[in-house]
Amino acid sequence: MEIASKYDPSKTEEKWYSYWMENGFFKSVPDEREPYTIVIPPPNVTGVLHMGHMLNNTIQDILVRRARMLGKNACWVPGTDHASIATEAKVVNKLREEGIDKHSLTRDGFLEHAWEWTDKHGGIILEQLKKLGASCDWDRTCFTMDEVRSEGVIKSFVDLYKKGHIYRGIRMVNWDPKAKTAVSDEEVIYKEVKSKLYYIRYQVDGEPGQYVTIATTRPETILGDTAVCVNPNDDRFKHLAGKRVLVPLINRSIPVIQDEYVDMEFGTGCLKITPAHDINDYEIGMRHNLESIDILNDDGTLSEKAEIFIGEDRFEVRKKIEKSLDEAGNLAKVEDYTNKVGFSERTDEVIEPKLSTQWFLRMSELAKPALDAVMNDEVKFHPAKFKNLYRHWMENVKDWCISRQLWWGHRIPVYYLADGTFVVAESDAEALAEARKASGNATLSMNDLKQDEDVLDTWASSWLWPITVFDGFNPDKNEVDYYYPTNDLVTGHDIIFFWVARMIMAGYEFKGTYPFKNVYFTGMVRDKQGRKMSKSLGNSPEPLDLIKNFGADGVRVGMLLCSPAGGDLRFDESLPEQGRNFANKMWNAFRLVKSWDVDNSIEQPESAALAIEWFGNRLQKEMAVIADHFDKYRVSDALMSVYTLFWDEFSSWFLEVIKPAYQKPVDGKTYHAAIDFLEDLMHLIHPFMPFITEEVWHHLKERKEGESLMVSPMPALKSFDESLLKQFELVKEAIVNVRTVRKERNVAMRDTLELKVLKGDDGYVERFNPVVQKLVNLDGITSVEEKVEGAVSFFVKSSEFFVPMESAINIEEELEKLEKELQYTEGFLNGVMKKLGNERFVAGAPEKVVAIEKQKQADAEAKIAALKESIARLK
Repeated sequence: MEIASKYDPSKTEEKWYSYWMENGFFKSVPDEREPYTIVIPPPNVTGVLHMGHMLNNTIQDILVRRARMLGKNACWVPGTDHASIATEAKVVNKLREEGIDKHSLTRDGFLEHAWEWTDKHGGIILEQLKKLGASCDWDRTCFTMDEVRSEGVIKSFVDLYKKGHIYRGIRMVNWDPKAKTAVSDEEVIYKEVKSKLYYIRYQVDGEPGQYVTIATTRPETILGDTAVCVNPNDDRFKHLAGKRVLVPLINRSIPVIQDEYVDMEFGTGCLKITPAHDINDYEIGMRHNLESIDILNDDGTLSEKAEIFIGEDRFEVRKKIEKSLDEAGNLAKVEDYTNKVGFSERTDEVIEPKLSTQWFLRMSELAKPALDAVMNDEVKFHPAKFKNLYRHWMENVKDWCISRQLWWGHRIPVYYLADGTFVVAESDAEALAEARKASGNATLSMNDLKQDEDVLDTWASSWLWPITVFDGFNPDKNEVDYYYPTNDLVTGHDIIFFWVARMIMAGYEFKGTYPFKNVYFTGMVRDKQGRKMSKSLGNSPEPLDLIKNFGADGVRVGMLLCSPAGGDLRFDESLPEQGRNFANKMWNAFRLVKSWDVDNSIEQPESAALAIEWFGNRLQKEMAVIADHFDKYRVSDALMSVYTLFWDEFSSWFLEVIKPAYQKPVDGKTYHAAIDFLEDLMHLIHPFMPFITEEVWHHLKERKEGESLMVSPMPALKSFDESLLKQFELVKEAIVNVRTVRKERNVAMRDTLELKVLKGDDGYVERFNPVVQKLVNLDGITSVEEKVEGAVSFFVKSSEFFVPMESAINIEEELEKLEKELQYTEGFLNGVMKKLGNERFVAGAPEKVVAIEKQKQADAEAKIAALKESIARLK
């Protein structure tokens, strides 16, 4: 294959992705290998790729590609979520644009439009993920409302109902007037808004001129008041005991009740009670047997029970009622007020608390094993800090309202008879059989049954995802036994309650074990100012444009460069640019090696042999570090390890040492070692940058058709010589110092120098002299027993190096340089000693960390002694 002078992602990415797909490298079927399984957090079927998806799926692809190269049977299951509320809203809007009202259609007629919308838009985001390089088993693509997943949802509902976990009841729910459905507590976003506080006077019934004043932010709800409440310990209102007051404007007589719930210090000390429109009022109403008057229609307009403003929007009524109360003499005052208001996460509509008949899932019993699993690390969170958040929610979990007043979704499998009784069954046929049995009427037909109109909350399907993607509710399928439990889940911490906790509950309830072993929580992608990315702010780049500009590999690297687990990523386009630069660095290093003429008859230089020995050990050490990072789910740190290994160690040091002289050939032994190292490096980098590494790997050696880096084994971990690596770090330091001397003294690289070494106890090793000689063009390196006069000197640990100079040394300049170095080293030592003097640090830090600090102390003390000696000599 011809090697291009510049790396062009647009010419390689589609080529290699097609190659991987054609050869079936992403596919997985059960076999004798250890499985490694990830299920994708299913994006909304109506969605398109955004920056959060990019980060999340990059991490998943890194994990699954690495597992594949480690010899595991890697299976990454893709799919999408039907997103009941969001999708229905989009379909309703589309119909409205066409002049069609949803309610003019039958349920089946509406669903035809919904499926048409889904078929048109459903695959967009998955196709976009392919551009990123996602190595999903696309043959396994699932949809939460396809046949297999739907069967699982219905079976789970029936099972839970029969176990007594599901019940139907009238409860206060969060009502979304725009979507006209209940939403869960977790789907309510509280925002701080500027409101008004209205002080309203209620006349005491039968006592003209006598009033009590209450304060409220929702004056329209007074039309549903059924009591005024005071604290029984509040002496200010003892005289109201047993009396009644009149609701302003409609003059409904309501009792004054006493309840210790009322905070005597808040507001006026009097509380209006509207049981149908406030959860706390509802509970007080239950205790005092109060009537509940629901004054709102499902769309947020006032109902006939409000008596006035019937059919008008709640917020319009709020404006009008202020004027009416003022004119009637019932408005004492209005103040500006800042409070938190709940908004629907799905539609951004202000939530109304509303009494409604819904289906609920009892959570306390399901939550216990799921809580224990995380707290005892049977399921591990990365980072572990999210365990406390999880525990708090699980210990205070409320019953889950699982019904939604929509048509798009899994219809609740409950069938009502004419007398109001019902049966729960997986199919119409089973429901009919159950109904005949329950009623004793063998002549019943399906016309005598009416299925519940509601559908299940979207999360009631996605909480089963790790099970249903393997058809785990079908007793005839055994794939679930091979792939379940899955290994890793990668998700945002913002859905820890919606999804993660519920999946863990479902795993223990239906499969008797956890659904995944590890949960890697990603942070939120923000702009460089720290703002959440959003279309409305215009601060979110288009992911496909980024891929077009920087290449998929560059974007993947950019997403991870500063993205620790659980920590937010501050993104700007310098990050994928850095990733693209890394790809170019790799390409140029590879081209450099491949450009050398090879002469197998040449003897290998000693400097090259030493460099190969060093880099072989350096590679092994970094492989161990990278493996440790992955074990601890420090994926960003693993990337930085391979990044610095290639950029700094391989390109900047190894290649510089082995590079043949201008227009001279390289010996075969050195060349083949460089090619082998490049091949190992491509393996290490491949999970992060799959496209360029595949391209380079195919250029390195002759490959057969159907071979691929992505399915070739990762290099095996071997032992390495730590002492050799430490010695080479001293070699680097010596080289850097000689280069500095050349620069400061304006000595050109073509002019040779001599280097003399006065060895210290812990210093430099002579066997690496050939490396130093080559990289800084020395005539030779000799050991001396005493200091060399008339030379520029520097220290590497306790060894002192001398570069003799023809021109006289400026003693004042040399003294100034040495004294600055002494001052710096003494400051460094002072910092180390403070750390070692901290008892908490010494007692709490790992033994290895303390040992490193003590070594720093010894090195600094030796260097200080040598510097003082040199200064004394010059003075």
